[in-house]
Amino acid sequence: MLVKRKGGLLSPVALDGHFWQCKNMMCWLVLLLLSPLASAADHEKTVAVEEPQPAVPLQLQKDLAGEVLLQAMSLTGIAYRFGGQSPATGFDCSGLIRFVFLKSVGYELPRTAAEQARQGKAVGMGELQAGDIVFFNTRGFRFSHSGIYLGKGKFIHAPRAGKTIGISDMTQAYWVKRFDGARRILQHTKAKPPEAPAK
Repeated sequence: MLVKRKGGLLSPVALDGHFWQCKNMMCWLVLLLLSPLASAADHEKTVAVEEPQPAVPLQLQKDLAGEVLLQAMSLTGIAYRFGGQSPATGFDCSGLIRFVFLKSVGYELPRTAAEQARQGKAVGMGELQAGDIVFFNTRGFRFSHSGIYLGKGKFIHAPRAGKTIGISDMTQAYWVKRFDGARRILQHTKAKPPEAPAK
């Protein structure tokens, strides 16, 4: 903004499309202060900021984990089937997990173990809690098998063709060697809370 003295007065100054006459230094200072504000107002843009999703309270996490475990245990004995996603047809490992979380707490996970391994929060073996999803490398590539942690070193899973859904011990050397990480889904989910029993 250029201003030249003219006969003791400051020449007209453009501000937000209007012209102002400055007769003294105070007027000039006001214009200097207002000019950036007007400019900022003209160019102001609304930026959408995604708020972090609040953590699910600890007691609710435990309640949700209980629902997950009950649903998973109810499927014990159902046959393994590659690509299976329902009790009627059988389950593979990731199909079982997807079904359990959807039916128990209303949370829809992706279909494959590799996709499920990108959900929620990563946790180590020493931090495992009931309801966490555990992953293993059993076929020469990451996240090739998965199950749901039950607690006390046990997890439930759909093992392989010819087997049925059952419980295995993660502390056995076979699983320890192949452990590939775990994810906590229930900490930040938008899952529905367990429904109160009908009275």
